[in-house]
Amino acid sequence: MPEGKIVKALSGFYYVLSEGSVTQCRGRGIFRKNKVTPLVGDYVEFQAENQTEGYLLKVFDRKNELVRPPIANVDQSILVFSASEPDFSPALLDRFLVLVESKEIEPLICVTKMDLLTPDQSNKIEGFVEDYRSFGYEVLMTSSKTEHGVEELTPYLKDKISVFAGQSGVGKSSLLNALKPELELKTAMISSHLGRGKHTTRHVELIDIENGLVADTPGFSSLEFSELEIEELPQCFPEMVEVAEKCKFRGCLHINEPKCAVKSAVEDGEIPAYRYEHYLTFHKEIKERKPRY
Repeated sequence: MPEGKIVKALSGFYYVLSEGSVTQCRGRGIFRKNKVTPLVGDYVEFQAENQTEGYLLKVFDRKNELVRPPIANVDQSILVFSASEPDFSPALLDRFLVLVESKEIEPLICVTKMDLLTPDQSNKIEGFVEDYRSFGYEVLMTSSKTEHGVEELTPYLKDKISVFAGQSGVGKSSLLNALKPELELKTAMISSHLGRGKHTTRHVELIDIENGLVADTPGFSSLEFSELEIEELPQCFPEMVEVAEKCKFRGCLHINEPKCAVKSAVEDGEIPAYRYEHYLTFHKEIKERKPRY
């Protein structure tokens, strides 16, 4: 049986990309019975007489899934943050990074509007960028001219499923439109229908850009750690993972435990204090989260 990847789901139909062509498929009743909802990004097995009358037979195991946008098997999240207007926020960036790390998605940080900064502001942002690179993250810095951002980004899209996410107001949609000008129509069309009670449901689609697939909807509408357990949090800070091997206790949460190598590294300035402060904030948030039943 042929296999492929769902690139669009709309009104009960699933559009499966296989060997360069797309087949329209329906889900079998067995999916409903087993409470399996096929998602965009799923690898599937299907059968089809022609390109408009196929059936999904099997959804293969996912490596991850996002709720909003509803998409599976994401390889990379492009986190778009502006250096100015709105101001760069390390606290918000760390929140996104923890969410992305917890889903085992590779983050790519893209800091836009660098050209709008004074030399002092620029030095400050470059200090942050240096920190994030030292933690092992890939960071791009681009100007407010969208085409510059596009040139920097395109090599990273090849052979991956990518989702854009990040600060609101930083121009994620403009960047998507610059990558694929045909999308322009889509964003305009949706906004003109909003509020009229029809066409307001967003469907997600994976669009072929630079030999990779990019979700046409920016991701992560919710930034709460609803699925993250407290023991998993330290794993989402790569610079802590590295140091934690020297902690006295296995499973050290780096809060009140004695002989904690992470706390020593913070005191010695090896781990920036702001990263540890954000870690404490997130730890408290998860700890105080209302239990789900």
